[in-house]
Amino acid sequence: MSEKKQKNLFIFFCLLPATLLILIFMVYPTVNVFFMSFFKWGGYTADKQFTGFNNFKQLIQDALFFKSFQNTILLIVIVTIVTLTLSLIFASILTREKFRGVTFFRVIFYIPNILSIVVIAAIFSAIYDPTSGLLNSLLKVFRLENFQQLWLGNQQIVIYSISFALIWQAIGYYMVMYMAAMASIPESLYEASALEGASPFKQFFEITLPLTWSTIRTTLTFFVISTINLSFLLVKAMTNGGPDGSTEVFLSYMYKQAYTNSSYGYGMAIGVVVFLFSFALSAILNNITKRPIYEF
Repeated sequence: MSEKKQKNLFIFFCLLPATLLILIFMVYPTVNVFFMSFFKWGGYTADKQFTGFNNFKQLIQDALFFKSFQNTILLIVIVTIVTLTLSLIFASILTREKFRGVTFFRVIFYIPNILSIVVIAAIFSAIYDPTSGLLNSLLKVFRLENFQQLWLGNQQIVIYSISFALIWQAIGYYMVMYMAAMASIPESLYEASALEGASPFKQFFEITLPLTWSTIRTTLTFFVISTINLSFLLVKAMTNGGPDGSTEVFLSYMYKQAYTNSSYGYGMAIGVVVFLFSFALSAILNNITKRPIYEF
């Protein structure tokens, strides 16, 4: 056997395990979701009834589905904007500014990311407790009793309570990513701009942002995927979609339809919409955030 064939055979066997795992645990389940969305099936019996696009027609008339869609969009927008802004600010401060305790603050900011989402849900459920929770207690201490709320029981504000927990969990992770990108920017660029009279504020927008833009573009896709996934876990652990469906999100509603209401086919139709929505939104964000690549 020639050396070239041996090399190709070696590469083939190296890639084979990973390829099989992707096919079995990613490609096949995804295809199966699309396939099952055309059936009426409870999920636990062998009785499957092909219904074509009826599940998708039902979606169009489902007010709770549109409520979950609205909540998901709201969370993506709020979490993305706030987390992106705060992560960039904190990363810039901890990278550019020299003060004691920088390493300590880096560790503190990253701790929420290593906690289980169930632990985070428990922490914020305790904070939002209307009688003994930290938030209402602090408002009482500062004589702001008028601002006390049922943070997880008020339909008008509960989705924002969920979004705050998502932001708190995500800031440290993205901050570390931005810090890694900022650390690669030559210090000479900042020194030259400072000699020309550029303020730290202008340096941030003229040097830091353009030279970390490729990392920011990548994380925008992460924001979409992680918000959709983590919002389901937080909602499930904190409110279970309540009160009165006001915190239902894509995946929590899909889960209820597929595994609680025994409407597996309908749940898979929701899964198809989630998949297409995530893919389309990621593609749109990737397209509209294209910028020239700056080299240094």
